Amino acid sequence: MAISDNTFDFLAGEVLLINKPLTWTSFDVVNKVRYAIRRSLQTDRKIKVGHAGTLDPLADGLLILCTGKKTKEIEQYQAIEKTYRCRMVLGKTTPSLDLETDFDSETDTSHITEAQVREIKNSFLGKIEQIPPLYSAVQVDGKRAYKAARKGQDLKLKAREVEILNIEIININLPEVYFEVRCSKGTYIRSLVRDWGEKLGVGAYMAALTRNAIGEFTIDKAWELNDLIKEINKNISTENTPNIKE
Repeated sequence: MAISDNTFDFLAGEVLLINKPLTWTSFDVVNKVRYAIRRSLQTDRKIKVGHAGTLDPLADGLLILCTGKKTKEIEQYQAIEKTYRCRMVLGKTTPSLDLETDFDSETDTSHITEAQVREIKNSFLGKIEQIPPLYSAVQVDGKRAYKAARKGQDLKLKAREVEILNIEIININLPEVYFEVRCSKGTYIRSLVRDWGEKLGVGAYMAALTRNAIGEFTIDKAWELNDLIKEINKNISTENTPNIKE
């Protein structure tokens, strides 16, 4: 969490809110912050840093990092409901359900109306069964699904129960639909987009995704990653700094 006087005690534990940059993995952010902390503390010892809920590389927005003794609280943050803002494009699909992979189908959307888009929205509210994307970190027989998908292997992922608490359509400019969704842990917005497009009979892919909130934690209170690193680096002494490997 961003702290007003910008003083940190990383070993006792900090909860850091970070705006994850686009194309970065969540582990990229963890590694970057961990390395900065180790340099700041001038130590080569292991520093506990973990994130409380993965964001895909092609998504940006709020990522919670915990350090030191606060890493014991990661599970409780993971369990909190999340809020996302998404840009969905109807009429095209990709294997990854986003722009990580090339388009594999295209369907005319000229017959789709705003009323149809809004009507389908209501079918997702409440507890639903959702199949995760093939390109995801879900484990199948001890292996990550995305690794098998990138090798062209055909996996059958099991549906699991998630809860969609609210969907608010922000704007419709067909074939693009902008919406905000508040949902439970384990919900894949890419899967929601896929299912939305399938119910409309034209397919869809996720063009952009931002996580705006995790429970009461909001993106407007988050650090930009570069700003946080600069703040951590203020504590670095130029003398006797160990050669710490990233």
